[in-house]
Amino acid sequence: MTESWRGRCYSIPAVRDEARRILPRPVFDFTDGGADDETTLRRNELDFQRVSLIPRPLNGPGQRDLSVDLLGHRLALPLLIGPTGLAGLMWPEGEKAAARAAAAAGTAYCLSHGSVCRLEDLPRIGAGPRWMQVFVYRDRGFTEELANRAAAAGYDGLLLTTDNQMLGNRERDVRNGFAIPPRFRAGDLLAMAGKLPWLWRMRNELPRISFGNYVRQGQPVDIGSLAKRMAELLDPSMSWRDVERLRQVWKGPLIIKGILHPDEARQAAAMGCDAVIVSNHGGRQLDGTLSSIAALPAVVDAVAGRIPVLLDGGIRRGTDVVKALALGAASCLIARPQLWGLAVAGEAGVAHVLEIFRREIDRAMALMGAARIADLTADLVTGDQRWMRSRP
Repeated sequence: MTESWRGRCYSIPAVRDEARRILPRPVFDFTDGGADDETTLRRNELDFQRVSLIPRPLNGPGQRDLSVDLLGHRLALPLLIGPTGLAGLMWPEGEKAAARAAAAAGTAYCLSHGSVCRLEDLPRIGAGPRWMQVFVYRDRGFTEELANRAAAAGYDGLLLTTDNQMLGNRERDVRNGFAIPPRFRAGDLLAMAGKLPWLWRMRNELPRISFGNYVRQGQPVDIGSLAKRMAELLDPSMSWRDVERLRQVWKGPLIIKGILHPDEARQAAAMGCDAVIVSNHGGRQLDGTLSSIAALPAVVDAVAGRIPVLLDGGIRRGTDVVKALALGAASCLIARPQLWGLAVAGEAGVAHVLEIFRREIDRAMALMGAARIADLTADLVTGDQRWMRSRP
């Protein structure tokens, strides 16, 4: 691949445009789409516009320090890569490529439960810090099995996602007839002339794409059977008792993702969880929910500094990260942007995405008058008072 893509990918929205050009429509829409009318998906991005920055440039930060301490690790920037299923559909061995890019940027990577690679494969490349995502399954033993496997493989944190207890209604996938591995209809094939580079690099991968963490001895390993098993394992009856049990099983940092209500954040802190992630699953689950940035201030106030609060959802600019940090987030996660980067150029594409965010965060901090992440405080932002934090 030539390096001409770098000039076209000057921002995260531009990386998205390039990924849309490269990927077949059903695959792009799988990464890009949300549930139902995609109202929450749009809110996640648009509600950042409802937060305004109030810079103090006369503080004169000649040098900026973007690093943060998070769960025992010093990260070079307040941004890490969150879990996204089937990253290996964007680029061969996509999860490993993204993890290497994260490590090179000095930040953390979270492997999805629905990764193409097995969780034991990721540590072999030496990238870290790394977290592992799990769900509460109908087979509680399988939840514990994944946690124990992650511990044995040396993962630095376990991320329990709580808002995927049923599959969301992702209508783009329904409309496109999306399947794993992708099956292209006659109309799709007519539009595939520009997708040949993706088809060529994935030619050996598509026939064997699988959900590596769900393969069990003596059971079918084809992707259709594994996807069916995944869906059947999801359990709407999960409860705080399951979180309590997982806290007993997993001895390292336990992070709860999918928090929007402040009472759930309080409960997570009271039960000994080590961090919470304000998230609505990128608008891919329950449409019509509060955006992540709108939910953040109340969650931060509810936790009252006992544990870190992270934000996931709608991050597309460095200024989005700055706004979230000023509203009390300890760090942010990206999901779709790293998939778009993977689709464009694999590891180099993810590295480029992280570098775009690093430059934009650094520039915003300079213009805000903030030398350190700790300088980004609530008095530097204003917006809709229904969901802004009280100022100190």
